[in-house]
Amino acid sequence: MSILSIQSHVAFGYVGNKAAVFPLQAMGYDVWPVHTVQFSNHTGYGAWQGEVFSAEHITSVVKGLEDLGAVSACRAILSGYMGTSAICEAVADIAARWKKINPEIVYLCDPVIGNTNCFVKPEVLDFFKTKLAADIITPNQFEAETLSGTTITDRASLGKVARFFHDRGTKIVVITGLKLAEAPDGLCVYASDASGATLVQTNEFQFPIPVNGTGDLFSALFLGSYLKHRDKTLALRHAVHFMQKVMQNTFERQTRELQVTSERYDWPEETLLPEVVGF
Repeated sequence: MSILSIQSHVAFGYVGNKAAVFPLQAMGYDVWPVHTVQFSNHTGYGAWQGEVFSAEHITSVVKGLEDLGAVSACRAILSGYMGTSAICEAVADIAARWKKINPEIVYLCDPVIGNTNCFVKPEVLDFFKTKLAADIITPNQFEAETLSGTTITDRASLGKVARFFHDRGTKIVVITGLKLAEAPDGLCVYASDASGATLVQTNEFQFPIPVNGTGDLFSALFLGSYLKHRDKTLALRHAVHFMQKVMQNTFERQTRELQVTSERYDWPEETLLPEVVGF
């Protein structure tokens, strides 16, 4: 029940590992966080302190876990923000090496590049365009469009983008924050695998200042739910359910930091889960 999570970390607020670790622990997982950066706060504030860790630092920390014999106990690897191509390469190598040792490991990569514009280095964008290899990916609409080269406007174009990633070896494609012509009210979240596609509609909250870390939280929730049942539709519904509750709590408190610890992440009753929109 252990998960290796390689992401950014902040002392104040909830993005990266700070947004992912608590929910996964509440779900019953032992989380091994490895930080790609350690900042005082997320960069959305405009000023922060801290440093970006090197690929060698990340590799060294993970090597220590390997020396403990921890790979055999690992159920999944989760990766988020990576600031350089060297870190991207290091994480990809870790995932490939660990999966070779323990084929049961599921690798979920959230290819973080931006929301409405690309904020990562060109070398990171190029890595995701040419070398992205994971069992599950969770891009938002902007990231899925940027990486696939296809604009998403409706279900037909959404299916085309999913096929693009499936053709490159991704088993489960999850796309968040979707604006679709068929669902003008709110946002949609989509999941696709070999068995078919699922679409769930969610509320859209209007914050005075955009909230950071939603993608980090969603990826953790989806992975934690998926590992329990190995059902992408159930995982999607669980993740959206928890996201809605955290977003509602955050909106009610009118804060720019996700209220990650406001929920217990207990498994909800079936009747509480969002309905699947016909696809």
